[in-house]
Order: sequence, then C-alpha cells, then structure tokens
Amino acid sequence: MLKLRSGVAAIAFLCLGGNGYAADPLAVGRQMLAEDNPGELWIDQGKNLFYQKRGPKNASLEQCDFGLGPGKLEGAAAHLPRYFQDTDKVQDLESRLLTCMVELQGFKREDVVKRAISPGGSSGSDVEALALYITFRSNGMKVNVSLSHQKEYDMYKAGEYLFFRRSGQTDFACVQCHGEANKRIRLQDLIHMTDKKGAQEVVSTWPAYRGAHYVVRTMQWRLYDCFWQMRLPELKYTSDTSIALTTYLHYQGNGAVIRVPGFKR
Repeated sequence: MLKLRSGVAAIAFLCLGGNGYAADPLAVGRQMLAEDNPGELWIDQGKNLFYQKRGPKNASLEQCDFGLGPGKLEGAAAHLPRYFQDTDKVQDLESRLLTCMVELQGFKREDVVKRAISPGGSSGSDVEALALYITFRSNGMKVNVSLSHQKEYDMYKAGEYLFFRRSGQTDFACVQCHGEANKRIRLQDLIHMTDKKGAQEVVSTWPAYRGAHYVVRTMQWRLYDCFWQMRLPELKYTSDTSIALTTYLHYQGNGAVIRVPGFKR
C-alpha cells in the first residue's frame, strides 16, 4: 500500500507542477510512454542489418563512410547532413545510407526507395532500422552540423527559404505551424522551430517510434508527411528539397544532445 500511495503522490506531484509539468499536463503521459519505448526493439534489428552480408554483392555496410571514415559510426550522425566528395552532394543520413546500399551491396536504388518507408503496423523497413541504429551510435553527443563547404551553405539557405515559403493550393508554409510557441492541433503539440530550443528538440529525437503507426519513423518520413498535410506535391524520398530542409533544421538545432529513439504519438 505504501508503494501505491507513493506512486499516486508522484503522479499528483507531476500534475500539480513538479518538474515543470504544470504548463503541459500531457507531458506526464508522454514521459510514461517514453520510458518503455518500443522503438528500442529496432536498434538490434538495425545492428544486425548493418553487419550482415547482403545484396547482390554479398557485402555488409562496414565500409560505408558517413563522414568520419569507413565503418566509424560514433558521432557520425551528429554531423549530418554534410558534403561528401565521392558523390559531390550534401547528404543526410538516409541518402548516404541509400548510396552505400547501392554502391557497396548492389541493391537497386528504386527497390530500396520503394520499401524505405514501411506501412503502419508492420515490422518496419530495413532503412528505418538502420537509420535508428546508426543514429543511436551518436546518443549523448551534440549535433554539430557545419556549413564550411559552399554546397552545405547553399543547402542551408535553400532549406531556410523553403521553411518560410508559402506555396501550394492552401498557401501554406512550415513556419505557419512551427513559427510560434504554444500551438497545438488536437492533442498534438506543434514545436516552435524558429526557437533554438524547439529546433534542438526536433533534431535530437529522430528517428522516433510513432505510436499511431507502431513502427519507427525517420526524418525523411516526417517531412514527407508534413508535405502531405500541407497538400503540397509529393515529397520525393531523399530529394534535394528534403535534404535542404533537414540541413536547415539540423543547423538550427546545433548543440542538441542526441537521444534516440524518440517517442511520438
């Protein structure tokens, strides 16, 4: 009985304002869900896929260079997106992973893209599991995206333009949902991304487990879904548009400590 009362007291403490929850009582439920995050199941799946010899070339991903050298994963995700000389492009985690799966393992690009975003309620895709595992290896490290190369700067500026640009049949822009504090759609908080703290919250928590879909989702999916909600033309997977927006958001979130998998409703 003592334990039960202590638990009730703790919940009451949180609801009445302990630890800063007074302004957002929904945070109590979110915190409880995050403590037993099903997304953690995808980490081992991603690890197995990374080291397994697969594809027409029967190769693992151990020679994939995410910016710090072949096979070096600790801290690599914290510096993405970044410019890669071998592709002469700025790439985010998923576009770089796609390059390696094609070049090192021999998979067909169109086949990987077709399966990259899994159906809700499924066991998830290889790309989703791999993206989570690779990012997980940077947990506890700070996001540190550079604009030292001209193409990185150009991507950032393109992303900034796209974030604020109103377009499409609804004349909508990212900033209309994410440009002010304390906005909400139904029970879903809309993070204030023009505020550094808000941007940091976003870039430090993806890939994340999406409770409504029962699978891990990535930043590419998040942007794709935002475009759909804004009734814009379909956002192509790993397109320059998606990488520009990711570059802008991640640079704005520099200094955030990576904690994945995140948990989203």
